[in-house]
Amino acid sequence: MTDYLQAVLAMLGRGEERYADPGAWLGLERELGRTFPADFKRIVDAHAPVQINGHLMLSHPASSWWNLGEKIRSDARVWAESKWESHVAGPDDDPRIFCRLPQLSFGTPEGLIPIAETDQGAAVFMASSVYGFSDGVVVQGSEGDWIGHPMTFAEWLYRYLIGEEMAGWDSAAFYPGPVQLEYPPTRPGQPTRKTYGPDRGM
Repeated sequence: MTDYLQAVLAMLGRGEERYADPGAWLGLERELGRTFPADFKRIVDAHAPVQINGHLMLSHPASSWWNLGEKIRSDARVWAESKWESHVAGPDDDPRIFCRLPQLSFGTPEGLIPIAETDQGAAVFMASSVYGFSDGVVVQGSEGDWIGHPMTFAEWLYRYLIGEEMAGWDSAAFYPGPVQLEYPPTRPGQPTRKTYGPDRGM
């Protein structure tokens, strides 16, 4: 059985853990009224804030720029005011059904927590339950389609990195070779820094 967390960390390479801070996570979890999965925190602590393979952006709760808490609060407000349900075509792509929620909320203990995004327009959420799987992943793709992934964030990211369609319709983006890690500025005057993970044999 694949250990997806270790598989992802092997792809990304040794993390710098620039902002690893249990206190920052604890404060954000208290504010939201729920905990984040351990695998998500481990990946974020190792590398975030970072843009992975030019598309997927991860933020960190202890960074003053690209702050995860600020992103969640801001995105949750936007989503709460959006017409997200206009993209629901039926029960198969209705997050209320596959997350077993009477109504959908954002940034709440029982709702969807926005945790990542892609520059292609996909939004990635953590959900308490996806098809009965605890702490699953929900994505709204760039075309507005909703998809529930009953799996850990580590498995979702692993599959995303090997080129599976994990961020909505027609979203597969496989790049052979090492994973590209782009670290954005976290203070004035700091340049963007680009590095690569180890060879993946792909």
